[in-house]
Amino acid sequence: MKYEYRKMEKDIYGIKAKPTLSVIPSQRYICIHGTGAPETEEFTSKIGVLYSLSYAIRMMPHSGFTPEGYFEYTVYPLEGLWDLSEKGRESEILLKEEFVYDLMIRQPDFVSQEIFDRAFEIAKKKNLPYLDEAYLTDIEDGLSLSMLHKGPYENENDTFAIMDEFIRENNIPFTDENRVHREIYLSDVRRSKPENLKTILRYRNLASGK
Repeated sequence: MKYEYRKMEKDIYGIKAKPTLSVIPSQRYICIHGTGAPETEEFTSKIGVLYSLSYAIRMMPHSGFTPEGYFEYTVYPLEGLWDLSEKGRESEILLKEEFVYDLMIRQPDFVSQEIFDRAFEIAKKKNLPYLDEAYLTDIEDGLSLSMLHKGPYENENDTFAIMDEFIRENNIPFTDENRVHREIYLSDVRRSKPENLKTILRYRNLASGK
């Protein structure tokens, strides 16, 4: 039976269109760092690196090697941590060229550095640009506020406004550091109309105690 993250981890990937507080534990990711606007060849190429490595791991048993602890699973969705450069934070308008981001795809717990290195050697055959920039790491979001955003990415501020109001009404400690938010892309932007896109937005590492 294939492990389906949408069915098995609804508390993370089944977030509805309302603010939801939860504690997100440490999770393992293949990551790649970048700066600048997402409408670039570099951005697209870095996403390609993440998927190439993720599917190399997913398909290893088909090439004669089965990692210890392996199980059949659906590859997790693309995610991103988004911030702005100092110049971008000081600007009164949003400057996409000042984006600072970390793109990532979550991995099952059996994926070790050894497994990542094996996937890296497989992906090297494709001569992918930016492959050398990918790495495996664990990230913990801790106490988080999440909400499903429906529609174009350009309208995300409408959802963030609802989340901000929830924070004010519930006296949740919140600092500028929390503005480094996570986005989980549940839809394939290549196959979905902008109005049908589904993206989980998350403020992470909120201070606890109130």
